Amino acid sequence: MLTNKTDITAETALSLASSAIAHARANSWEITVAICDSAGNLLAFLRTDTVVIPAIDFALDKAFTAASLRTPTGAFGERMASHPTLSLGVGTRSRLLTWAGGLPIFSDGVCVGGIGVSGAKDHEDLACAHAALDALGLSASAS
Repeated sequence: MLTNKTDITAETALSLASSAIAHARANSWEITVAICDSAGNLLAFLRTDTVVIPAIDFALDKAFTAASLRTPTGAFGERMASHPTLSLGVGTRSRLLTWAGGLPIFSDGVCVGGIGVSGAKDHEDLACAHAALDALGLSASAS
């Protein structure tokens, strides 16, 4: 049996990344932003000029986590905090990140990718991710 997979395009990914950067610059925040397809493969990456270097990998992992689990990274973190055994397991898995700033990208109820933003405060990272989705008429949930 075959599946029919839908993902965002590279052009859409670049537009999302540009929108997140524009939102960060308008607020004088330094960020990195990564956009991946529904399988967590990188499509676009941008950063502001003076963002801290560790934020690069954090953004990549947030995008991967959000896309592959189809849930916001902050919500995933809350779930892990309430289940100690799950939390211990996540610590042994590479690329899964539980900090806010990663959102799945949904179009017409289908997860088509993930966005990860890092470098600013958690709520600022999340604001940049939401601003990017809003700018393109996309959503962080299936509904």
